[in-house]
Amino acid sequence: MIRYSKTHEYIRVEGQKGYIGISDYAQKQLGNVVYVDMPDMGDELEKGEDFGAIESVKAASDLIAPVSGEVVEVNVALTENPRLVNVDPMANWIIAVDIADMGDLDDLMNQEEYDIYCLSESH
Repeated sequence: MIRYSKTHEYIRVEGQKGYIGISDYAQKQLGNVVYVDMPDMGDELEKGEDFGAIESVKAASDLIAPVSGEVVEVNVALTENPRLVNVDPMANWIIAVDIADMGDLDDLMNQEEYDIYCLSESH
């Protein structure tokens, strides 16, 4: 299951674990990603609060947690090559969290709702 936030993060849920990254729409808006600031393993995230930042040649944007939970993995490949986000943002997630409350997912959009949201933003 994949859900999206209005700030263009996605979460791919596998059991209690969620892989968080930015959407394809977001990476296209940012352009060439040059840096990804990530939290440390073991950090606690609060839904709606920033957990890092992503920078491109034309903009910087805070990363907002779509759910609360503990960071259980960080994608270290992005420290060496942040452009992987541009290549395939779904495969190149930023962090993985142990989701504290599955109810946090209820406020997020499915693919169809997110596509409509992105269309409304681009007009």
